[in-house]
Amino acid sequence: MVPPTTSLTERLQNDTNAALRAGDKARLSVLRLTMAAIKQREIDTRETLTDDGVLSLLEKMVKQRHDSITQFKQGMRDDLAAKEEAEIEVLKEYLPEPLDETATLELIDDAITATGANSPKDMGRVMAELKTRAAGRINMGKVSGLVKARLIGQ
Repeated sequence: MVPPTTSLTERLQNDTNAALRAGDKARLSVLRLTMAAIKQREIDTRETLTDDGVLSLLEKMVKQRHDSITQFKQGMRDDLAAKEEAEIEVLKEYLPEPLDETATLELIDDAITATGANSPKDMGRVMAELKTRAAGRINMGKVSGLVKARLIGQ
């Protein structure tokens, strides 16, 4: 078990080594790909990624795989879609637990109050507030519709 003070990058590296020792090729492949993406982002930005940066990268990787699954299913390549779904399951282990609908609505209301938003024109401020408060725990695409509905309903 990894201590809770370990950064997400260190945890990913430790799990990569464990997968290598265990001979878990599928898991090892996903973790190596993730570590490579982290290193590439660090090289591109010339700075070490924080846990928030790694979470953002993991969310992007999960989203890419969801898009690939859609394409593979349209092309009747269920074998490749299943592989992408397995990769998503590995990546989700490193993302925080998503918020349920009630908690999401409460968070939206809090963000609207905190930003003083009172019309759909203020949606950008509310979305920025939500992104900082719930990084990795909510789907920003789905939440935008809820925010808009709340702002119109005021």
